[in-house]
Parts: sequence; structure tokens; C-alpha cells
Amino acid sequence: MTKLADHLSIGQVSERSGVPHTALRFYEDRGLISSERSAGNQRRYPRSILRRIAFIRAAQRVGLSLEEVSAALATLPKDHAPTKADWARLSKSWQEELDARIDALQRLRDRLTGCVGCGCLSLRVCGLYNQDDQMARFGPGARLLKPVSEGGA
Repeated sequence: MTKLADHLSIGQVSERSGVPHTALRFYEDRGLISSERSAGNQRRYPRSILRRIAFIRAAQRVGLSLEEVSAALATLPKDHAPTKADWARLSKSWQEELDARIDALQRLRDRLTGCVGCGCLSLRVCGLYNQDDQMARFGPGARLLKPVSEGGA
């Protein structure tokens, strides 16, 4: 059996991870991953980078920002891939935030179904309508779509 190379080119990492090379460079610029340089100044990644990239993508998939992912990765050793135990510890720390996001999305879904379902957007009773921009005093963004605990409807 052929021994696998210890280091991979950016093209190989892109192909194996399914992440475009531009995103890999972006992750590297943000400090999420790192590479070494070959004699020809080409990026070379340790094979363990594949698990680190999978970790980043999984965290993004559940709605975490790159800043949150970066903070999480900062708690891990850079010289090896995150383990199952690492993921379990970090995902447990995100549980409360993810539950709050799920709750907010379910409430948004329920409001939109009632609103859009009638076809007229019933502006007199619509919980999302913001006549005369009355919500401006509460700050920027779609304030009525925020969870009730943050001042939304």
C-alpha cells in the first residue's frame, strides 16, 4: 500500500475538502488554518488540515460566525486535527446560543406563515409592519424580527 503524503498542495486540499482555494486562502488570512511554504513558495498543508477545515465548515453550517469559529479553534492545539472530544466540548458550549437561534427562527417561520398565507400582508394586524419607521428609535436592522427578549414583536 502506498504511503499518503504528509503535506498537501492547496489544490489537493481544495479537492479533498470541497472548499474552493479562494476560501482556503481566506481562512488562512483569518488565521483559521495555516500552511508551510515549499522551496518554490507554494502552500503546503499538513494532512490534518482536512479535519480542521471540516470542523470550520460544520461550525459554519450550524450558524456560527467565523469570529466564533476562530475563538473556538484558538482553544485547540494547532499541531493536530480537532478530535471528537474537542468537537463535543465546543458544541456543548454553543448549545444555549444555538437553541436561542432555533427558537427565533421557529417564531419567525410561524409569523411569516400567518402573514404571507393570507396573500394581502394584512398591514393593520401584521406583526412585521413598521409604519412610519417607528422602530428606528430601537436601532438599525429588522428590529421586529429579533427575539422578543431583545425588543422585537
